[in-house]
Amino acid sequence: MLQPQEQRGGTMGKTIAIVEDEPSIRQNYADALKKHGYQIEQYGNRKEAMDGFGKRLPDLALLDIGLKDDIDGGFELCRALRVKSTTLPIIFLTARDSDLDTISGLRLGADDYLTKDISLPNLCARISAFFRRLEALQQPPKQDDVIKRGHLTLDMNRFAVKWQDHSVDLTLTEFWIVHSLALRPGHVKNRDQLMGDAKIVVDDATVTSHIKRLRNKFLQLDAKFDRIDTVYGMGYRWIDT
Repeated sequence: MLQPQEQRGGTMGKTIAIVEDEPSIRQNYADALKKHGYQIEQYGNRKEAMDGFGKRLPDLALLDIGLKDDIDGGFELCRALRVKSTTLPIIFLTARDSDLDTISGLRLGADDYLTKDISLPNLCARISAFFRRLEALQQPPKQDDVIKRGHLTLDMNRFAVKWQDHSVDLTLTEFWIVHSLALRPGHVKNRDQLMGDAKIVVDDATVTSHIKRLRNKFLQLDAKFDRIDTVYGMGYRWIDT
């Protein structure tokens, strides 16, 4: 299986793939990101992108959804990338701003969903945050890097999660959210705290969608799963019994 070249430290040398069908928009993003030291791969359609990803995965992928006549091409790319790597950061950057599209993108495994009205400095800040999370996972292992909470096991060395001894496939964002909640069972984390612990910068709706997707993944393994509790008006907590 191909892996993103995330072992490289810092910004320099990190490769970002931009899949966008409008050349001028694609180049605008590329120019801004190059100024931050990133290497850029540009693709105008799904076939070009899949050919490129088949040779080597980038360190992060920015995907538009509609690619000319391929109206959901970005969704299909996201699905294919998640098969190749569970840890590759995937960000949708699109003009489509409906709740349905947002939820669909996150359900397919994207880490974030942004609309094209986002400022370039904000976009660069979010990308930098994703790389900081990857680097945090690569720190030297510690003896206490396996966390157990009842049926839940978090292995910080291997970026692995198990529930009742069954593996749970989580994205980077999902992993850090579970870690944040399970680290202190019963302690309520609001959305800002979850974003800080997970080292992400996203809006409230995106956090809510990640929580829903997390619950569904655990429910697929255990129909009685109820450990992620919503405390209305406050946030979320991990219930440990």
